[in-house]
Amino acid sequence: MKQGGSDAAKRAAGEAAAETVEDGMVVGLGTGSTAAHAIRAIGRQVDAGLDVVGVPTSFQSRELAREHGIPLADLDEASVDVAIDGADEVAGGDLVKGGGAAHAREKIVDASADRFLVVADPTKVAETLSYPVPVEVLPAARSTVAERIESLGGDPDLRQAERKDGPVVTDNGNLVLDCEFGAIADPERLAASLSAVPGVVEHGLFIGLADAVYVGSEDGVTIQEP
Repeated sequence: MKQGGSDAAKRAAGEAAAETVEDGMVVGLGTGSTAAHAIRAIGRQVDAGLDVVGVPTSFQSRELAREHGIPLADLDEASVDVAIDGADEVAGGDLVKGGGAAHAREKIVDASADRFLVVADPTKVAETLSYPVPVEVLPAARSTVAERIESLGGDPDLRQAERKDGPVVTDNGNLVLDCEFGAIADPERLAASLSAVPGVVEHGLFIGLADAVYVGSEDGVTIQEP
């Protein structure tokens, strides 16, 4: 697995994307350490008078937004103008997400937004996706889904919780299989195959959803448009 980039690079990407947020917008608030910098930056703008509403993608992003004074709404209450979210790996306009086990809600919010901005540090950028794909599954379907993933060429591993016994449980009450496929030559095809498996709630392949990728570094931010 790739090691995370520097906090300065993550902050640069998150804060640059946050600068695109305008008065009156509804903003999808992503999950993870890079998206957290965007949430904090938006909170500072709200404190300075910016009028926005946030739609969080996880318990984590909801709590951080509340801490920083961002008014919140659920997705069925508001239409998202722009979503800002991180990624575990980026290749062109395709992503692997789900390191925080929030990819089901993230995909719903990110896909619904008029614009989806990805924030990342250089360690997340690749030529070809190869990061293990998180797959959220219904608990009762774990074994059958794992067998199907193996038939697709994957090596599924039940994600275990840290500092507690047992597996990770998502905000939706489900389990996560981290599935190693190696280099993914056809992400769109794999995404469709995973979506078709009974018992799969959502997978971490985000295909063609990104409108721009903000890659932060020690020296600034590069904006890539797939």
